[in-house]
Amino acid sequence: MFTGIIETTGKIINKVKKGSNLEITIESQISSALKPDQSLSHNGVCLTVERVKGNTHQVTAIEETLLKTNLGSWQINEHINLERCLQMNGRIDGHIVQGHVDTVAICSHIVQKEGSVELSFEIDKKFAALIIEKGSICLNGISLTIFNIGTNTFTVAIVPFTFNHTNIQQLTISSPVNIEFDMIGKYVSRLQFLS
Repeated sequence: MFTGIIETTGKIINKVKKGSNLEITIESQISSALKPDQSLSHNGVCLTVERVKGNTHQVTAIEETLLKTNLGSWQINEHINLERCLQMNGRIDGHIVQGHVDTVAICSHIVQKEGSVELSFEIDKKFAALIIEKGSICLNGISLTIFNIGTNTFTVAIVPFTFNHTNIQQLTISSPVNIEFDMIGKYVSRLQFLS
């Protein structure tokens, strides 16, 4: 379980295809503090730490993860957002995030404001019911607030701290991002579908 408040970024230093899996090695300032079998959010994707060596750690993405996320498009030297799992003895600054990515959204607009950046995204219309005005969404592991909802579009605003301390600054038009919709919203939508 995570909160969507990014701790640091890590750099992809190696990728190895093994059957239908992808083995990824990441270098970061928190890698040396990790232990095998820990859960760690990588651009919003919960992956299990398999090996730690110096200031690097290794994870494996299975086929299902590669199909539903943007992990397959990660490049060597690309920076990704990292967050260690939630400790249940403190404040939750973002929202409840599982690290179970629902889909990939595409960046459609970037608007530089005085003091912030507004990013708009397009998603598959089948997910439209899961976005609400002023609702929470997890984008590449970052907890953000939605506004300006369209049929299959939404916008988020990025404050300077988030822009400077995450990989959000690397996004361009057409960039794919991992999306996890609010867990409570998903349960409500499922209950409505069943009734």
